[in-house]
Amino acid sequence: MQLRDLPYADPGQPDARSGIRLLYWLGRQQWGRQVMAALWGMLHLGALACLPLTLGFGVQAVIDRSGGRLLLAGGLMLALGALATVGDTMLHRVAVTNWITAAARLQQLLARKAAELGSALTRRVAAGEVVAVSTGDVEKIGWFVEAVSRFVAALVATVAVCVALVIYQPALGLVVAVGVPVLVLGVLPLLPRATRRADVQREKAGRATELAADTVAGLRVLRGIGGEELFLERYRAASQEVRAAAVRSARMWALIAAVQVALPGLLLITVVWYGVGLAQDGRIGVGELVTVYGAVTFLLSPLRRFEEIAMAYSFSRPSAERAARVLSQHRTAQEPAADAVATDVATGHAEESGQAAGSRAAVGGDLYDPVTGLLAPAGQLTLVVCGDPDAAGRLADRLGGHAPAGPTDSDAPELSGATEAGGARGAGDPARSLTPNPTAAKAAPSPAETTGTTSSDARATGRPEAGAPPPTATPSTPAATPSSISAAPSEPTAAAAPEPASVLLGGVALDSLPLVTARAAVLVQDKDPVLLSGTLGELLDVPTSGAVSADQARAAAQCGDVLTALAPAADDGSGDPTRATITERGRSLSGGQRQRLALARSLVTDPDVLVLDEPTSAVDSHTEARIADGLRGLRAGRTTVVFASSPLLLDRADRVVFIPDGAVVAVGTHRELLHSTPAYRAVVTRETDDELTAVGVAGSATTTSALEDSA
Repeated sequence: MQLRDLPYADPGQPDARSGIRLLYWLGRQQWGRQVMAALWGMLHLGALACLPLTLGFGVQAVIDRSGGRLLLAGGLMLALGALATVGDTMLHRVAVTNWITAAARLQQLLARKAAELGSALTRRVAAGEVVAVSTGDVEKIGWFVEAVSRFVAALVATVAVCVALVIYQPALGLVVAVGVPVLVLGVLPLLPRATRRADVQREKAGRATELAADTVAGLRVLRGIGGEELFLERYRAASQEVRAAAVRSARMWALIAAVQVALPGLLLITVVWYGVGLAQDGRIGVGELVTVYGAVTFLLSPLRRFEEIAMAYSFSRPSAERAARVLSQHRTAQEPAADAVATDVATGHAEESGQAAGSRAAVGGDLYDPVTGLLAPAGQLTLVVCGDPDAAGRLADRLGGHAPAGPTDSDAPELSGATEAGGARGAGDPARSLTPNPTAAKAAPSPAETTGTTSSDARATGRPEAGAPPPTATPSTPAATPSSISAAPSEPTAAAAPEPASVLLGGVALDSLPLVTARAAVLVQDKDPVLLSGTLGELLDVPTSGAVSADQARAAAQCGDVLTALAPAADDGSGDPTRATITERGRSLSGGQRQRLALARSLVTDPDVLVLDEPTSAVDSHTEARIADGLRGLRAGRTTVVFASSPLLLDRADRVVFIPDGAVVAVGTHRELLHSTPAYRAVVTRETDDELTAVGVAGSATTTSALEDSA
């Protein structure tokens, strides 16, 4: 692999079970060049190791007044110098190539993972940690991969020199052979402490990076509330902690470096002192003493590689752990097979460019989440009210095919054989054999509590039971009829699923679809969509079905005033707003302007299913009303799911679903739920407990009067 061949056509499927396994996998991917670098290193060190021998040979020739041997020694020294130069040059070339290619492979893997997870990545891994992994950690890991070949060459050279000295001059050779292991092992007791201090330094640096990133991202808000000085003091304190930790770490590494210099110096003094005594006794010649002295001096160079590999491993191990933590994330709850992932990635670009239309046509129908019981009928505008913004964000991720991470994975549905109105559920249909978690069901009110209708009444009237999907997945599913739904507890069976069930699109699990197909079918816009730097025209230059133009999308998202504001900023002075430059993350725009441009970008894509999480939270009510009308008109006949609690949006929905505690409680229109579900009314209208109590008493009296009249 040469640098000109980068990037890799396929960086491979990494072993991300641990940092050690990731380092081993990276080294194994380029073992051929590692062997080549080690061989060049052996040539370089071998030539240097032979120089003391030729030097001693030349000194002895001078003592013996032998011009021929002196000339031979000079020629050998020139040849060895040339070999050492070539070996060092090629070692540096190949080792640096190993470093860069390993770092490039890891960066490609991280970029692929970021593209796979999208916004879900920063929900699972802190943004500062992602930045640290993709920048500094990649270099540290590459450093270790590069240092391995140098260490192997140094190890072979050190062993070879010690063995040669024992053979060449046993008396002094034994001293060297015993002293070298002492030099190598002498610093081992210091390494754990140095590693711990380095880990503390990196941890504090990561926290400071996260704080800096958060501060920059929220600078506009901080200025508005006067919180700049507060965050500045926090960052200053975090920076001082990093500085102090770095000084403590540097002191330990300086001590290790001092030991690495002092111990070889003591060995050299011991060898010279003992060798001079042997020479005075006539047991060795002066040339032999010079040879041994030169060999010991040479050993100082490979011994430094031992220190280097220790430092490289100490710094790269936690970096590899962080990289493995990012690479081990998956868009689904079940870890995909390696060959499936590799195939998906290898064919991703081709599918994006040539098979996007086929991907759109491959799947379709109702969108159903078996965990919460949420159903979004095909072709309808469904509004979802959760009450908890974080829960809404997690559910939006699920609808996009991103499995939850951490504790939420335990919220697995139970398999049951419960029947539905009109007949038994098909055993082969996973959508009809999954009911929400019983623990979530206990938190939801029963049908009797919400509508006064029992489960048997629900069957008799043909309404779907709590948490169950309707018997058919067609747009004709009645959405205007108010029906309060509660998750009915089911007895767990031996076939209980260990992971949350996948969201179903037209009865097909999103987890089972290739990534490109799933992304083409379902598009999720989260609460804080990212606007990349570039012109407005480039922002809206995204893969699209062609059915919605950029002008139509901007009009539906009410971007008229944004275009007017951007027109004077056109780069070429033409007044064309599409040529105006938008800064990174849209920081030159207001929050409402950013939201509307992001919404226009999502609308122009025209996916089969569009999921929007609070798309109008930063706009005024008049603009929000016009956006609601534009969204409904432009997405007519297309499935749209919006997470919001704004009455202006809710009143224009075909169907409103209320999910307060992880399970569907009520379904109907906005006006119907306002009258039938007090908890929904409290979330939407922000009523207090006292107001709810008063409304509840009045509602009970009205219901009693109606019952008496009917009797």
